[in-house]
Amino acid sequence: MTDEFKTIKTISEGYYTEKRSKFLAFAHPVTDVSQVKEIIADYRKKYFDARHVCYAYMLGADRLEFRANDDGEPSSTAGKPILGQINSNELTDILVVVVRYYGGVNLGTSGLIVAYKAAAADAIDHAEVITRQVEEVVEYHFSYPMMNQVMRIVKDMNPRIVEQQFDNTCSIKLAIRKSLADELRSKLSKIL
Repeated sequence: MTDEFKTIKTISEGYYTEKRSKFLAFAHPVTDVSQVKEIIADYRKKYFDARHVCYAYMLGADRLEFRANDDGEPSSTAGKPILGQINSNELTDILVVVVRYYGGVNLGTSGLIVAYKAAAADAIDHAEVITRQVEEVVEYHFSYPMMNQVMRIVKDMNPRIVEQQFDNTCSIKLAIRKSLADELRSKLSKIL
């Protein structure tokens, strides 16, 4: 597993129309399932008059947590094509919702697959894709006289300081790129 992953920076929108059916697509950066559920509930409320609110999401740097939902469309004609777009762009920590307004003409299974795929692709195309690092948190406890040595390592390796407490016994929590975590632990453990 690499210690980098691609996701989107902010919410983006896409659109597709076919035989008077409208497909409104929305891509959201997300970090957990509760956030996904909240966003989907909001879309169901906002677009209460739409025929279908279909979606797919992918979570985690290892891309192992995902789900696709057809919301009443024929099996695998909505959620899977949306998830396919997430996969083909190698994205994670993303939710793509496609809201369908029925136009009165049936599109058939192949037409639905094309429509949901195109709408999701349009939302992703409008998104700003960013690369993030998988971080690991390293916690270290030390005595106050060791402060300069600890801070020198922090300056050299440049981890993000999550929390620090300086007293008679000090502690510091550092978030660093996963591939560098062992090196940071090693350097800190060598301080005398």
